[in-house]
Amino acid sequence: MNDIDTTTADTTSADTTPKRLGVIGSGDIGSGIARLAIAAGYEVVIANSRGPESLADLVAELGPRARAGDARDAVEFGPTPVLAVPLGAYESLPRDAFAGRAVLSTGNYYPHRDGRIARLDSLEVTTAELEQELLPGAVITKAFNNILFHHIPALADSTPRTALPVFGDDERATAAVSAIVDDLGFEPLDAGTLAESWRTEPESGAYTPIYAADPEALAADHLTAVAAPVTVARLRQLLSASQRADVAARRF
Repeated sequence: MNDIDTTTADTTSADTTPKRLGVIGSGDIGSGIARLAIAAGYEVVIANSRGPESLADLVAELGPRARAGDARDAVEFGPTPVLAVPLGAYESLPRDAFAGRAVLSTGNYYPHRDGRIARLDSLEVTTAELEQELLPGAVITKAFNNILFHHIPALADSTPRTALPVFGDDERATAAVSAIVDDLGFEPLDAGTLAESWRTEPESGAYTPIYAADPEALAADHLTAVAAPVTVARLRQLLSASQRADVAARRF
């Protein structure tokens, strides 16, 4: 396993030097994480495929501790970048910049968006394992992939505290990503390896419906469904009982 770059992981002064987070992807998940990071005292660089100019409004909303950059800027800004982009965008990423870095990946496989990927349909690999292959120098760690974008701000700092699963093959990378999850207002739960991350993939038993107060309301309109906290104990039960989805049959 690659050595993890932690040279900038800790602040030099506990109270005066903000933590840094680079976010690649400015969609609902990426921008939602960026907002929570700013609220938690981070400095943020955010990037997307359309270029920094397209992020002017979002950066203005985020405030003076945020700026736009390209993907390389975001990767190199902090020790543990967030990757919130479709699988098809991986080929355009600056792969060398990820070398030795823990990466918080929020991604899922959606055939209607990504096209059919035979190795995922056949269950040969999980999405996270494929992401690791696509970024071989990085250390992929999975989080925030099993919660709806509007449930992220709704459940941050909830009472009781909402648990989010973290999957990874490297203990240091898992710890780094878990620290970010904690800073953003959630209780991180080490849920296992990348090979086990199918437990929170779409249509599994620990996907987005677990954070809905009313599953029927979620099915009727996921954009208006009210969120409800999930404790660590409950999340452990859900992960244990989760069954792997028939990915080849997935339709959206």
